[in-house]
Amino acid sequence: MKVIILAGGGGSRLFPLSRNAYPKQFLKLEDDASLLAHTVQRMLSFVPAKDIVVITNQKYVYHVKNELSECQAEAAHVLLEPVARNTAPAIALGAEFCRSQLDCSDDEILLVAAADHVIRPLEEFQCCVRSAEQAAKTGKLVTFGITAKRPETGYGYIETGKSQGAIREVVSFKEKPDLVTAEKYVAAGNYFWNSGMFAFSLRSIEKEFDNYQTEIARQMQAGYAYMLDNFAAMPDISIDYAIIERSKNICMVELSCYWNDIGSWDAMYEILPKDDNGNAVQGDVLAMECKDSLIMGRNRLIAGIGLDDLLLVETDDVIVVAKKGESQKVKNVVEKLKAMNRKEAVEHTTIYHEWGTSSIIGQGKGYRMKKVRIMPGKELSLQMHYHRTEHWVILRGTAEVVRGNEHMFIHEEESVFIPQTVKHKLSNPGKIPLELIEIQNGEYISEEDIVRFSEQG
Repeated sequence: MKVIILAGGGGSRLFPLSRNAYPKQFLKLEDDASLLAHTVQRMLSFVPAKDIVVITNQKYVYHVKNELSECQAEAAHVLLEPVARNTAPAIALGAEFCRSQLDCSDDEILLVAAADHVIRPLEEFQCCVRSAEQAAKTGKLVTFGITAKRPETGYGYIETGKSQGAIREVVSFKEKPDLVTAEKYVAAGNYFWNSGMFAFSLRSIEKEFDNYQTEIARQMQAGYAYMLDNFAAMPDISIDYAIIERSKNICMVELSCYWNDIGSWDAMYEILPKDDNGNAVQGDVLAMECKDSLIMGRNRLIAGIGLDDLLLVETDDVIVVAKKGESQKVKNVVEKLKAMNRKEAVEHTTIYHEWGTSSIIGQGKGYRMKKVRIMPGKELSLQMHYHRTEHWVILRGTAEVVRGNEHMFIHEEESVFIPQTVKHKLSNPGKIPLELIEIQNGEYISEEDIVRFSEQG
């Protein structure tokens, strides 16, 4: 069995923590491991890392590789979608990679999962996957359904018929319903939430693409390299619309363990531990006479007084407050911020780079201060600025600095000044992360004021 993890989404439903530049799959919500890391660790209980394929895009590749390293899963394969084309083309790309690059046979079973779901306990999940694997070996496409415990308007539903052991007949798929319809589904007892997880053999999924998605099938037949070169010609369509909801060869396994796609702050409240008053609290929070509320802080003290059924989430640049039950509208806030060209809609004050991170900690007219973290063995490009000077103060580690014709090492509690129009380069030659404060001064402070040079330049 090979595992395909879809990790390219840039959803905004957990704004302000989740943003386009740092989406939900990389968030650490319950502990010190990200949702992607938890997903990889879950899959490592079935297969070795070399049998895991993570599909993402260039924007997130360094995040993904860092998470794989944290999981000791560096042997996993990372595929980069040339452009975003939804889940059907992504799964087709993963399937063809398994065939042509991993030498998989027609009978190889593929387990497809999202990178950002909470699933527990592991033992029950393993049992469900094994049932799906056996059904997939008979040629079926298998979807995983979640028992609908409450009327939920944010999920699609699977209507089921007869069951044989863990396998259920699929009668139909239903779009996200209104509340009245969702209540009818829950009362009927044979409707399940659609989890977005699937299992099938290579032969079966290729046949379904042949039947229903001729352009995707044509590209798969042309080979993996051709798919990468022509990926932009793929239809922008989900696997549900492209195949799953049209196939005559599909069944469902009930995912009997706990599942949560954390698609809203209401869903986030559900997974967190609560105090005696029903409050889910993270960070430096003082909750007085508050009940059944989510209060999540990151960088400052939050004092809540008399809050009932509220959601409050704080980051260093945004605070979101909403009534419980209204958090699906957070995405509307993000769309409005995008229309206003607000940077908060897409990125945090902390930016992730191939070499580490940079965080804005203060700015005003003529200056900007950043905290910069450079991982061991990493370096920034040789560059120069026309309009600003830079002053680096080392907090931790050793910096290797090129300044014009000078070459030097700067240590903790030491600093170095970079004048305008002087070529410079910053590296971390050590074994621990290099941390420093960068103070930029000038009339024009912008990321556009970076002139990069080759090492020979």
